[in-house]
Amino acid sequence: MRIIYMGTPDFAVPALDALAKAGHDIVAVYSQPPRPAGRGKALRPSPVHARAGDMGIEVRTPVSLKDGDVQAAFAALDADVAVVAAYGLILPRAVLDAPRHGCMNIHASLLPRWRGAAPIQRAILSGDNVTGVTIMDMEAGLDTGPMRAKHVTPIEDKTAGQLTTELAQAGAALMVEVLDDIAQHAPLAQPEDGVIYASKIDKAEARIDFGHSAHQVERQVRAFNPFPGAFFEYRGERFRILAAHVEHHGGPAGELLDDSLLIGCGHDAIRPTLIQRAGKAAMSPGELLRGYEMPAGSRVDG
Repeated sequence: MRIIYMGTPDFAVPALDALAKAGHDIVAVYSQPPRPAGRGKALRPSPVHARAGDMGIEVRTPVSLKDGDVQAAFAALDADVAVVAAYGLILPRAVLDAPRHGCMNIHASLLPRWRGAAPIQRAILSGDNVTGVTIMDMEAGLDTGPMRAKHVTPIEDKTAGQLTTELAQAGAALMVEVLDDIAQHAPLAQPEDGVIYASKIDKAEARIDFGHSAHQVERQVRAFNPFPGAFFEYRGERFRILAAHVEHHGGPAGELLDDSLLIGCGHDAIRPTLIQRAGKAAMSPGELLRGYEMPAGSRVDG
C-alpha cells in the first residue's frame, strides 16, 4: 500500500518500522516541527522525524494542516491510507478524506474508554486492570471513529513508560495486521456506553497528596514515571518518587513513620524504592539516607 505516516514521539516509531518491514510504500512522513532542546536549545527533530530521515523517507513538518497548499500537497501524494500515531495536529476534513481508505489511528486505550490526550496515564491513575490499543478510522470528533481491531494487555504494576513501550509495539503489529486484510477488519461503530475522556496531564497533578490512600499514591507514582514524576517537598527541596510499594501501616498522612522513608497516607503507607533528589541521579532510599537525614517524625509536603 501507498502510506502516509503521521507521528511524532517515541510511541510512534515502532509502527513506522513495522510498516516499512512489511513492505508497504511509505511515500511521506508527517511529524511535528523540530523543537529547541538541550542546554544549547538547538532545534531537535522528533523521534519519528529522525527515524524517517535514517530510512531515507521524505519528512514534512507543517505547523498546521489547515492551509490549502498543505492540504493539496497531502492529497497529491495519492495515498491508499494515512496511518496516524500520536501526531499532535488536528486533521481537517480535507486531509481525512484524501487517502482512498481514509486515515487510521493507533490509539493507546480500549475505546471508547479513555478518548483523548493521556489514555495510558489516566488508565493507571484510575486503577484499571487492563488497557490496550485500538485501531480506528479517524473522523472529525475526538477519537470517536469506528474501530477495526483491539489488543488487550493487563496493567499490573507497570509504569506509564513501560506501558507506552509495550503498547507501541502492540499497536505497530496490529496496524500491520489490519492493513494486510482491510476487508477482514471492517470498521465497527464505538458503543455509546463507557465513553471517558483522558484529559491532558497537568504538571501540578504530579504533586503527591499523602491524604489520599497509599494505593492511590502508588498509582500516581507509576502513572507519572517517567514524566513528569510524582513528587513531594522536604525542607524546600523537591524529591521525585520513581517507584514505591504499599505497606499496611497506620500513621499520620505525610509523616515519616520510620527512619527508612516510610510515609503515612490517608490509608496505609507508601514506601519509596527508587527516589530522585533534585539535580541528582535516581537512587534507593538507603543510598539517599546515607548522606541526607530524613528522620522518623518529620513531615513531608506533598
